[in-house]
Amino acid sequence: MKLIAFVGMPASGKSEASAVARSLKIPVVSMGDVVREEAARKGLPPTDENIGGTGTALRRDEGMDAIAKRCVPKIRAQKGDVVVVDGARNIEEVTYFKKQFGEDFKLIAINAPFELRFERMKKRARSDDTTGIEELKKRDEREKGWGLDRAIGLADITINNTGSIEEFQREIKTLIRTL
Repeated sequence: MKLIAFVGMPASGKSEASAVARSLKIPVVSMGDVVREEAARKGLPPTDENIGGTGTALRRDEGMDAIAKRCVPKIRAQKGDVVVVDGARNIEEVTYFKKQFGEDFKLIAINAPFELRFERMKKRARSDDTTGIEELKKRDEREKGWGLDRAIGLADITINNTGSIEEFQREIKTLIRTL
């Protein structure tokens, strides 16, 4: 089984890349969904503060690769030759996936400038999205604190997501088909 993981700053395009994979009938496991499930299990409303805090607590209490460890059984339960993981956040998660899947693991970084990410976040209106520039800066810093920027630096391939959504979707389709 091949595992493709998308990594990038909030609202860079990871979920859109995962939607492209789903359109190609490739199963997707969302690391964010794993954190949202844990927050819901604790009875927390799905706000950025609660979701982010739950992610931080899981990593603090169970290790920086805690969310990756919770994802691997979900990945292995999928049918098919390729599975996509949406949202790796640190080196330990990347290392854990590499240990589990070896040469069949590929890390794809998605980059987009801050201002563009902020505009996209306002449009998508997820319950755990930030609503102001300062809040997005804080979220970026929290995720960098987990090691996100270092994980991005480990990517096998980097895609700049600055054009139209159609251009990005075509680029992701082409990439997935070649891996």
